[in-house]
Amino acid sequence: MINSKVLSIILGGGQGSRLHPLTEERSKPAVPIAGKYRLVDIPISNCINADIKRMFVLTQFNSASLNRHIKDTYHFSFFSSAFVDVLAAEQTPDHKGWFQGTADAVRQSMHHFLRHDFEYALILSGDQLYQMDYAKMVEAHEASGAEISIATIPVNEKEATEFGILKSNDESVITSFIEKPDASLLPDWTSDVSDDMKAQGRNYLASMGIYIFNRDLLIKLMNDDSTIDFGKEIIPQSIDKHKTLSFQYEGYWTDIGNIDSFFEANIGLTDDIPKFDLYDKSKRIYTHARMLPTTKVAGTTLDKAVIAEGCIIGAAKIEKSVIGIRSRIGAESTIIKTYMMGSDYYESLQEIDEKRINILMGIGQRCFIKNAIIDKNCRIGDDVRINGGSHLKDTETDTYAVKDGIVVIKSGATIPHGYVI
Repeated sequence: MINSKVLSIILGGGQGSRLHPLTEERSKPAVPIAGKYRLVDIPISNCINADIKRMFVLTQFNSASLNRHIKDTYHFSFFSSAFVDVLAAEQTPDHKGWFQGTADAVRQSMHHFLRHDFEYALILSGDQLYQMDYAKMVEAHEASGAEISIATIPVNEKEATEFGILKSNDESVITSFIEKPDASLLPDWTSDVSDDMKAQGRNYLASMGIYIFNRDLLIKLMNDDSTIDFGKEIIPQSIDKHKTLSFQYEGYWTDIGNIDSFFEANIGLTDDIPKFDLYDKSKRIYTHARMLPTTKVAGTTLDKAVIAEGCIIGAAKIEKSVIGIRSRIGAESTIIKTYMMGSDYYESLQEIDEKRINILMGIGQRCFIKNAIIDKNCRIGDDVRINGGSHLKDTETDTYAVKDGIVVIKSGATIPHGYVI
């Protein structure tokens, strides 16, 4: 079976500074998305759906919550070889520093990979939102006799300047590569894409940062420690030396690189027909199984709302918003274009009474919240007004940050009664 030949390596990314403050206390792959999942669930679920069940997740910053999530979530049979293991950067006699880039992360972890039998290494990013059948990519790689395969996605002229752009021949073999080309160079970099893509003006093939390497070639490339990054060094240097296949993907794909793209990806789930389909059984997204009660809603007008389980909602209105697990929203509050991540636990009435908790976890009464991300376990008092938008300057305080007009309430923050942002 083809997928027993594959070992998956999921790159957790660096410090995730562009996703700050969501990455203040957690690694990028551990950031909650869609109200109940974590970013790392996406590549892991894609692997499981393709029957690829041997996975390493590489990370080096704030990996405790990621470790806990993976340990609590991904349990396979004792009699199978399946696993999901987190590898944090570690000092060894050969490597005494942090991961310096994507290739360096794989190089420093090779001694773990080589304990396993595999023919192909599938290298993935831990911070992208998409649903791809990796099995088809592996089959295309094997059938073509390639040594490297790169997943590519057609992009338009505006987007092309932000990506590594590839050109391929009639057999989908990549012949040339350019990193973030100037717009003036683009006429020479169009590729053969489907009629549907042409109709959308998506004539350029961008690298998705998803690679397959033959085992022997990966070992050889990792022995050269002068290279630290796949996209900037190893791929451009390998195209002329090793047969490199373009595997073209035309579905939904977004790189969760900053607060703006993260916000839009989550709010996009409220569309009538969302581009990222959580309802397709064949592309199921897996996450930690929680035994939560059903959500309870009283007196609330809901319009394009995605609401996870275990919530208690008394809001007046929720519009174009994603409400995460165990969220509590008080009476007469209005929530518009907001991603509320929810809470990790419930506060009992006894606990509230004994600790004399003045501001409960969740959103209080008579609040107005728009264009915001509310991280886990936040307490927002009554009569709070948060109105994000382009009129707000980027700023950061102990309890919240503003980035690109989006107000991000930090994990565990308390916003006092009547506060205005």
